[in-house]
Parts: sequence; C-alpha cells; structure tokens
Amino acid sequence: MQTWEELIDLFRKRGDSQYGGEAVTQLEHALQAATLAEQQHASPQLITAALLHDVGHLLHHLSDDAPDRGIDDHHECSAEHLLCRWFPGSVTDPIRMHVAAKRYLCAVDPAYRATLSAPSLQSLQLQGGDMSPAEVADFTKMPHFEAAIQLRRWDDEAKVPGEPTPPLDHFVPYLQQSVKADA
Repeated sequence: MQTWEELIDLFRKRGDSQYGGEAVTQLEHALQAATLAEQQHASPQLITAALLHDVGHLLHHLSDDAPDRGIDDHHECSAEHLLCRWFPGSVTDPIRMHVAAKRYLCAVDPAYRATLSAPSLQSLQLQGGDMSPAEVADFTKMPHFEAAIQLRRWDDEAKVPGEPTPPLDHFVPYLQQSVKADA
C-alpha cells in the first residue's frame, strides 16, 4: 500500500468524527482547508499540508469533549511524527507549526483573536495562549514560518457547514507529488 493510500484510508475510516466542537467533520475540515490552498494556487506541498494538518486528531481515541475536560491532544506533534517519514519539511513543518501559528497571530495581531471560533479559543488556552515576545521572535526565524501562518488562516476558515469541496480523491495527485523520493 502506498503512503497516500494509507492516509486516504484513515480519512475514510475516521474522518466522519466531529471536528472539535465545530459544525463540520474532520474530513470536511480537511477538504475545505485543502480547497482553500488550491484556490490560492499554493504549492502541492502546502496543499498537502492543508489536507493533512489535523490528521493527528484521527490517530487517537479521545472523546470529542476532550478539550472540555482540559485535554490537549497535541495533534500537531502526532501528525508530524506520522508524516515525517514520508513527507519533506515543506509539508510537515507547517503542520507541526500550525498550532503555534495561532498563538503567534494572537500575540501580534489584536484583531485576529476576534476571528476565532469558540472551540478555537478554548483550544488556544490548552495550547499555551498567546506567545511571549521571546516566543514570537523565535517563531519568526523558523523555516516555513510563512507557510505555517498561511496554513493557520486556511485552518480558521475551513469550518463552514455544507461548503462544497472536491472529493478526497481529487487531492491524491498533490499527495503523490509531495511524498519524499526515498519514502
């Protein structure tokens, strides 16, 4: 089985679960984020990152109310751990950094916080809240910083119930193009 087939299968098996208190499923959220990336002519690697950014939520068996119970699933870390053996940093770094990007944007853009949904504000607190000035300075020096910020914005926008998107199979060519040569 190819890498992308395993990931597609994971979405087919677990993608119908609720996306953390939002009115969309994990699969709907992933497809919306990838569609936004594609519409903005992002690279195949960043479209792949948009599709896979929350795959870590599909890897655990915590209940949907875990954030209500004060549990952060650290999905960005589990996603990177799974994906780094198959995909390059141009895919995995923005995924690993998309939670930190929310913390960064809250610290540097006072208007950004007002755009976050209630579940996203709740998870922000579990994920450490706004970055400190030192964290902001360090974050801006990281490779793929700009890609992580863009991914974060698509993540925030990809929560629209009933939003039409291409099907999952539409994004397979982006996954195939993004797999590391030695994977």
